[in-house]
Amino acid sequence: MTALHLWLRHEARTTERRTPVVPDDARRLVEAGVRLSVEDSPQRVFPTREYEAAGARIVPAGSWISAPDDAVVLGLKELPDEPAELAHRHVFFGHAYKRQPGAAALLRRFAAGGGALLDLEYLVDGHGRRLAAFGFWAGYLGAALAVLQHRGRLTAPLLPTGKGELDATLRHIPDQATGFTALVVGALGRSGRGARAAFATAGVDPTCWDLAETRDLDRPALLAHDLMVNCVLATAPVPPFVREQDLDDPARRLRTLSDVTCDVGSPLNVLPVYDRTTEWADPVRRLREEPPLDLIAIDNLPSLLPRESSVDFSADLTPQLLDFGVGQAWDRCLDRYHRAGRELGSDTGRLSAEGGAGRA
Repeated sequence: MTALHLWLRHEARTTERRTPVVPDDARRLVEAGVRLSVEDSPQRVFPTREYEAAGARIVPAGSWISAPDDAVVLGLKELPDEPAELAHRHVFFGHAYKRQPGAAALLRRFAAGGGALLDLEYLVDGHGRRLAAFGFWAGYLGAALAVLQHRGRLTAPLLPTGKGELDATLRHIPDQATGFTALVVGALGRSGRGARAAFATAGVDPTCWDLAETRDLDRPALLAHDLMVNCVLATAPVPPFVREQDLDDPARRLRTLSDVTCDVGSPLNVLPVYDRTTEWADPVRRLREEPPLDLIAIDNLPSLLPRESSVDFSADLTPQLLDFGVGQAWDRCLDRYHRAGRELGSDTGRLSAEGGAGRA
């Protein structure tokens, strides 16, 4: 079998400081025979020189466009708008399978170029469980920012930090609210566990809901909390947790809403009360003035703890990369890509076996 050629790209998003493979795991890949090209990236939390010391070949940022045909391009967040045709196999979070805005256009770019999207969200085992995810840290930061906002201590723009510094901030801010109540929805999943950990650090004992509590939702009870963190990633349509009319409910006590999932624009969105995410520069959006309701909906939360989240994710992903072209998980990724193409009427059916995950 030809050695895997992995091409770690620079992230186009300026606030993205994470990496799917950290230098220590890059060394593991190289020692296992993987050809590793790493794009230079001044914003990546790990310096480029550490990848070079691990045995990777350093290439210019953005050079994946002209990478050899056999290269598998690895990243995290969205691709730049060009080129119009994507010829390589790309591994990243594509957010293209739930009819999100821009999904069809992205899949058509792959179809036009003969490439393939191997979406990290759909890298799962035989039971559908994610094999590599940032969920814990997304939940942790979603809850942490919500606490800071609710206590009037969140400042903009947001800046990357370390867990020790963030924890110290959470521990040493006084709770100025009387009867401060918090709710985590999706409390038993990865993101929910992270949210609960952040609340524990902040000295907050949240109400925890999961499938049993949301199956027959008690909406008045939800709205009776001061703060809510949504960690539910819906895979099928469910009744929304918060509706537009709930924002105008005079009995609403809810003041801070943190949406970790950020499924805005998708028909599976359980919080269809906003139409755009918030950003590091302006992390909070006021949805209602009286009584006030503030929204936090940042779709790359773990990048605020880039080192810790990258180390954990890389530890999960590296064994899967070592099985690239062999492990069934990658076949499932490719099957999901083809199914999405058929659902959208894209011409992905013409991709040959050489265009799939098995061509390593």
